[in-house]
Amino acid sequence: MDYKDTILLPKTSFPMRGNLPKNEPLRYSKWFEEGVYEKMKSRRQGREMFTLHDGPPYANGDIHIGHALNKTLKDIIVKYHYFQGKAVRYTPGWDCHGLPIEQKVEEKIGKEKKDALSVAKFRELCRAHATKFVEHQKEGFKSLGIIGDWENPYLTMDFKFEANIFRALCQVANRGLLVERSKPIYWSWAAQTALADAEIEYKDKEDYSLYVAFELSESAKKELGVDGKAALVIWTTTPWTLPANVAIALHPEEDYVLTKEGYIVAKSRLDALVQEGVLQSSEIVKEFSSKELEHKKAVNALNGRESYIILGDFVELDGGTGAVHSAPGHGEVDYFASLKYNLDVLMPVDDHGLYDESVVGLGLLPNPEEFVGMHVFKANEKIVELLGESVLSVSRFTHSYPFCWRTKKPVIYRATKQWFIAVDKEMPNHKTLRQSALDAIKDVKFYPAWGKNRFTPMIEGRPDWCISRQRSWGVPIAFFRVKATKEVILDEKVLNFVAMIFEHRGCDAWYDMPISELLYPGSGYKPEELEKITDVLDVWFDSGSTWYATLKSRNYDAGEYPADLYLEGTDQHRGWFQSSMLVSCGINDIAPYKGLLTHGFTVDEKGEKMSKSKGNVVAPQEVTKEFGSEILRLWVALSDYQSDLKISKNILKQTAEQYRKIRNSFRFLLANLDGLEEVLEVEHFGELDRWILAKAKSVFDEVNSEFAKYEFARAFSLLNSFLTNELSGIYMDLCKDRLYCDAIYFNILRVTRFNFEFTVSIVAYTGNIIHRSLNRAEGKNPVVHSTGTAAVVNFPLAVTQVCVGACRLFGSDQHAFIFFLGKRTGGHFFGCRNSFSRSGQFKTDHRA
Repeated sequence: MDYKDTILLPKTSFPMRGNLPKNEPLRYSKWFEEGVYEKMKSRRQGREMFTLHDGPPYANGDIHIGHALNKTLKDIIVKYHYFQGKAVRYTPGWDCHGLPIEQKVEEKIGKEKKDALSVAKFRELCRAHATKFVEHQKEGFKSLGIIGDWENPYLTMDFKFEANIFRALCQVANRGLLVERSKPIYWSWAAQTALADAEIEYKDKEDYSLYVAFELSESAKKELGVDGKAALVIWTTTPWTLPANVAIALHPEEDYVLTKEGYIVAKSRLDALVQEGVLQSSEIVKEFSSKELEHKKAVNALNGRESYIILGDFVELDGGTGAVHSAPGHGEVDYFASLKYNLDVLMPVDDHGLYDESVVGLGLLPNPEEFVGMHVFKANEKIVELLGESVLSVSRFTHSYPFCWRTKKPVIYRATKQWFIAVDKEMPNHKTLRQSALDAIKDVKFYPAWGKNRFTPMIEGRPDWCISRQRSWGVPIAFFRVKATKEVILDEKVLNFVAMIFEHRGCDAWYDMPISELLYPGSGYKPEELEKITDVLDVWFDSGSTWYATLKSRNYDAGEYPADLYLEGTDQHRGWFQSSMLVSCGINDIAPYKGLLTHGFTVDEKGEKMSKSKGNVVAPQEVTKEFGSEILRLWVALSDYQSDLKISKNILKQTAEQYRKIRNSFRFLLANLDGLEEVLEVEHFGELDRWILAKAKSVFDEVNSEFAKYEFARAFSLLNSFLTNELSGIYMDLCKDRLYCDAIYFNILRVTRFNFEFTVSIVAYTGNIIHRSLNRAEGKNPVVHSTGTAAVVNFPLAVTQVCVGACRLFGSDQHAFIFFLGKRTGGHFFGCRNSFSRSGQFKTDHRA
């Protein structure tokens, strides 16, 4: 007699080694060939829907580790909801317009050739560049096992999409929120375009710290009863703006003093200025209220022009002199102060950041011809020299300064005529856009919760949104203007006609077609009396309108509006989350999302930012080549993604070791399920069996709760602790004899099945191999996502997540098995009045 025939030896087809870099691409390729996403949709027809709306990356360059983190989190969440029985929608998208793509095309062809091209031809090159990188990035995302509607992604440059972006703009205009005016804005002289707040990065920059004396006019001295020298001292870090000075702002509640030296400063700042060496004496000769100084005039020390004394709450008293140099053309607060006092707005700087001819015509500088064509930053040193004895103190210091996010060059404030979405203008619902957005935030669920406290102040304090750009590659602000009156035509029929043309020919039509063909027939306007507006939309308006062009459009099966979840990095509180909120509230008065989830940035193992110069960049392509995408996905799930995530080759090796433990655990459990044919009466379960199932239910309920909150690291910690301690360390150890000589299949099956439920959302490839082993049917239902067998819901989790195993026992009668495991207790553990016969027949009392 062969004694091995009398014991239950472990056996499984589940391989010991995953060989992920080799096997994953083959499996993923098969998924996409078989249309897994469409099968997932088919399996859940009529079910409750879960919509994750994709934030579009730029169609420019390779995917990086931040992309991999973002797309993997989205994929885990989509699969989790699918396995909870929901109909899921995930349509990937790309942002195809904008400066980054223009820059790449210009680098490729050269600036001279670019300037020689027509706008239409340049746009054609931009479209080709974006198309190339959409396909390139798409393959990169698919190689990570990301499931989505890859056959029908949304591209902001698609004709129908461009038409809908324009329609969204028209709806915002129809509610009275679109205004055109001259106002100082962030200006990228390197890219020659306006920038929105979301396109600004702050970096350290070394600048001048300059204290300059502006002598009071003789009339002002006479009115104030002052003889001799009396000069207001201003502090500035931007000497190049002094030519455009028109005023000096004082704090409305502060008193000002004239010192023995003849300098006027805020009384509260006098001692500090003496200590810093700006002033030599603290002896006070005369004292004034700010009201007494208001409306008086000083003389610009640089050019001798009058400088009007005004009051402003924006003047700070914790630094400087309490007197602020004001150039309305170069500062937003200065600009609004100028409106109150009806001051001139001087703008002697051109698109490239160079002084223009107006410095000569207006006499803004001594020897002004020397400055025409000079970059403003280079002019700083020369201006300091020209100020001569008016300079009381000059030094260099480092401070935080705004930079263009794409050119990486410091920006300037520059007054130009632009289009804005007004956030404080009343809409037809008698709310401002700001208030509508703040009200909508109250109904949004934030993951993590502190995101609400970060997002709300950004809406509360944001300025009007500058949406116009002086570029070529984008959706044009396709309005007609009457040449004679400068009136902008916002007639609904005219706008709809343009949108219809865009839908069939794209926005290129605005540049290719004459006004006579673009103008709605019968509009009453004469084409020769009109001109086109040539500015294009800020790309943040493009991406902020994606909900309108997908979720509210019949062009895509992308889900429901508002979406259940938007998921991006924390920087998108001031970017996509905000632009989407403003466009949605500007049209519909509701948020475009029910939930916002944010993740941190990827850093190296020392917590430092990745850069090629440091050699610490981790590329997802290299990770999948060496470790496999499963390791990358597991790293995401095991990390606290709400903070910055550390990644390095060493960290990935540690993650790979954790993966091996998970894989070996499954292999062990699956091996001990081999030969699952004969079934015991449930009444035969011992106290130990009942204990492990009770413990499993408690743990698995908690794990499910953490998954529902998207706390994956916490969920895995709980699961791993249970598998290592209770299941392996206690139960399996005490059951060794029974394992080899008796059947404890049910407990192992239940634990294996539930563990699989959550694991398959994260390690997708491995989950499918487990699924095949559980079914013992190589080639039958090879892709777990398309079978839907992982979704068992609305029952106690520890005992209901066994659907696949149940199929092996009862064929199609798995519902009876689930019912048995679900509700009854009746004095025994989990439905003990139900039983299995040795022949595999199921008997139950259906009164439960």
